[in-house]
Amino acid sequence: MGYITLAEKAAGEYEEKKSQFFAVICPVQTEQQAVDLINSVKAQNRKARHNVYAYVLRENNTTRYSDDGEPQGTAGVPVLDVLLKRGVTDVCAVVTRYFGGVLLGANGLVRAYSTACGKALDNAKLKVMCDAVKVDCRCEYGFYGKISYILPEFEVKVLESDFGSDVRLSMLVKAEKSEEFCKKLTDITGGKAAIDISDIFSADFA
Repeated sequence: MGYITLAEKAAGEYEEKKSQFFAVICPVQTEQQAVDLINSVKAQNRKARHNVYAYVLRENNTTRYSDDGEPQGTAGVPVLDVLLKRGVTDVCAVVTRYFGGVLLGANGLVRAYSTACGKALDNAKLKVMCDAVKVDCRCEYGFYGKISYILPEFEVKVLESDFGSDVRLSMLVKAEKSEEFCKKLTDITGGKAAIDISDIFSADFA
């Protein structure tokens, strides 16, 4: 099964009645990485009133959040809801609030925290991760045209190509399509292509 995560750290901000909300969202793979991010943001914003967070991990199907002193359900849950509704995982979001002197009320807090997190996600570069294999193929030049023709059918990403005494292609293929793809390679080359297949790993197909 594929999943969506972040390629790199992203940020967003929002202002509500003079309170400023700064959101940071990062790719993480473990709870420790999430905690390290949260602590880092807190250390950089010691004068902030609140550092609210939420994270979603594939590891043990984990979700966590904290209102960090805001009224229950008005901060951490809205941030978590944004992550879940956007369908991202292996991510941690921290929204820092600098109080502007005006109370926002429950609805205002929910709107502010969710909007700030949403803006950070809007600015993020996403990755669509899928189970994949690397297929290395070596063949004669005469088969290259036929191979190139079938690549879009199997959503193949060519990683490297080398045109020396023969054609060598290193390709990324979704795991569920790899068996059929390799059979097709064998068929169109009459069994003359040398094909090596890696073990399954996660790769970006965005």
